[in-house]
Amino acid sequence: MQYKTPYTPPTVTVDAVMFQLIDNALNVALIQRSTEPFKGEWALPGGYAPQGETTLQALERIVLHKAGVSILNDLSYIEQLYTFDSVARDPRGHAVAVTYMGCGQNIHPDQAKAVVTFFPVNNLPPMAYDHAEIVKYAHNRLIAKLTYTNAVYAFLPQYFTLAELQTAYEAVFGYELDKRNFRKKFLSLGLTEETDQMRREGAHRPARLHRFKSPDLEVLSRSFD
Repeated sequence: MQYKTPYTPPTVTVDAVMFQLIDNALNVALIQRSTEPFKGEWALPGGYAPQGETTLQALERIVLHKAGVSILNDLSYIEQLYTFDSVARDPRGHAVAVTYMGCGQNIHPDQAKAVVTFFPVNNLPPMAYDHAEIVKYAHNRLIAKLTYTNAVYAFLPQYFTLAELQTAYEAVFGYELDKRNFRKKFLSLGLTEETDQMRREGAHRPARLHRFKSPDLEVLSRSFD
């Protein structure tokens, strides 16, 4: 194909929105930029996607280097979120960002490789590029995901109490749920099963531990909201 004007392809970048629960609040992993543009501001871990790598391969390499996190080993769930392609999003030129969203319940960055900080999604610092909007988009996507899949498993250990399950939903949704209605609605979906294990929570009597019947992502038979 012949172009009447010279063709200049946009730069392709990859970014990771990594969520986990800390003190019963939804947090996202950010790094502080050491170079211009936006030097000193907070940003999602990411970088250029070179020729010869898929975007997921590039993301795994970049996030391990910049944030000390292995997205394939440290995250319980990951999906390609969206492609952000606003022409003005990067002052250096047109950059297309392929963004991934991941969730984990015990993300421990290798601080010897990089410094990463988790911030509550409702109290983010000033952020570089359009990353604040990306985090908001990812959060909304996560809320929707929890209404029609069992993706909440990514925030929980293998064995958990119903109180821990409800806390995870409340952290993502951003509001409290009625205990009785929540348990009735969730248990009716048939996603989990009781085990013979118990756990004492503070001064309360021991609580029954549950687990998901399947360790894989499943679409619910009906919406949970």
